[in-house]
Amino acid sequence: MAAGVASIWRADQGSTTMNDWLLRGDYGAAPTNYAVLILALLLAFACGHTVAWTYMFTHTGLSYSRSYVNTLILIPVVVALVMLVLANNIVVAFGLMAIFAMVRFRSILRDTLDTTYVLAVIVIGLACGTLKFTSAIIGCLATVLLMFYFWATSFGTRHRYDLILNIHWLRPAAELRELRQLLSRHSRTTQFASQRMSEGQTGVDLSCRLLLRDPGRGQDLLEELRALKGVARVSSVQAGDESEL
Repeated sequence: MAAGVASIWRADQGSTTMNDWLLRGDYGAAPTNYAVLILALLLAFACGHTVAWTYMFTHTGLSYSRSYVNTLILIPVVVALVMLVLANNIVVAFGLMAIFAMVRFRSILRDTLDTTYVLAVIVIGLACGTLKFTSAIIGCLATVLLMFYFWATSFGTRHRYDLILNIHWLRPAAELRELRQLLSRHSRTTQFASQRMSEGQTGVDLSCRLLLRDPGRGQDLLEELRALKGVARVSSVQAGDESEL
């Protein structure tokens, strides 16, 4: 019985020591307020999310990247962690500049999220090197949770059209109303991406992006287009998620 009580006491002491180490694991020059640290990371996450949503809804160009949207959320969190680790320490700030100066990439990182991964591990290493162990653990967990959040939810993915149509229209451009009516019967939204005259040929080349009412009836749409008077040729490309590779 006494041995059992002693083992339980030792286990409890070990648990207390571990909790003390976790909660008081920052041995830097300035003490860390963990409530402020967590609040700063959450606020940076919320603000980054707001900016990312704004970018998603207002972006109209052809070059759209889901990883860039994820980076807009992750960068404020990492930068907030950087400032909390620095804690107005000019020596640590110069050390951070030296670290970035030493980092060299032999190949260009084409994905912005890859660059953010590199920045995150540098900041976590900086937190460990300045003896802010608890800050390093919290920052690492926050980064990993964000990455899994992006992976699990596919945040940043946009799906605004199913089909890209390329049509050569022989009739005058003023007679496109019949074509538009046909497209509107099969699609919820129709966007004419480009319209240009063919060199040395009669007619107009049209490029349309469609969000179909029934994606399974794409072939029916193509057959109706080929039967429509004025359509010389038509080709289609299935569109996936609107994202850069």
